[in-house]
Amino acid sequence: MEKVNHITEKEKPKYWVPAIEKAHLVMNLVCSSPRKYRLMDLVHETGINKSSMFSLLQTMEALNWIVLEPDGTYSNGSVIAQWAASFYRHNDLISEFRKEASLYAEELGETIQLARLEHTDVVYLAKEECSYSRVRLVSEPGMTYPAHITALGKVMLAGLTDKEVRLRYAGQALEQPTPNSVKDSGELFKQLDEIRKQGCAFDLQEAVIGFCCVAAPITNSSGEVVAAVSCSMLQQVWEEKKDRAALQIKTLARKLTQAAQQ
Repeated sequence: MEKVNHITEKEKPKYWVPAIEKAHLVMNLVCSSPRKYRLMDLVHETGINKSSMFSLLQTMEALNWIVLEPDGTYSNGSVIAQWAASFYRHNDLISEFRKEASLYAEELGETIQLARLEHTDVVYLAKEECSYSRVRLVSEPGMTYPAHITALGKVMLAGLTDKEVRLRYAGQALEQPTPNSVKDSGELFKQLDEIRKQGCAFDLQEAVIGFCCVAAPITNSSGEVVAAVSCSMLQQVWEEKKDRAALQIKTLARKLTQAAQQ
């Protein structure tokens, strides 16, 4: 089953609305894999009974949240595009990133990304690619990735206390997509401690073999880490560029921090 909800029973607020939770579960599945799920697939994945699911899908279809395709699967409705456009249009940090990051992408000849932390996942918000690069990263705005294996995620986790990190990962196994991925909580906390000291984080082929990354945090006026920026590149040019990339990403993060604190 795909991960569609981070909120446990203990974390739910007093005035929780189950119907909205069900719609949220369905939307996460449909948005993550359009044209994959039929009615009974969604029943199986969410645990919502068939009659409730039928009513829910009918309502969501009428509201243009989802579209019923000719083969019986569901895909994203036009309302989702409108919501996404509004989010990006009115997010000041994303606007500032787009103004600043293209310069760094061109100077480094690599891809610059902006993301935020949601529970134990990185959510990508924006990306600027070098105009002459032959390499394109698959990460796009809205995509998620486990935080503990990305430079972006680790630098944002480092903004939390160890207690807060433990609570987020309670009962959750650490995914290890490559041999270089963080293997256990002990190794993760050791890395987070080092990240707090050096002000940036690295991903040395931990998320994807062949790619390395450096990231730095963006903080608000209260000193809370609200997002992060990163530079990703092929492992074969990492040794040549890593120091310059780290310096540039820290500089970009400081500029975006100033914007976030205004």
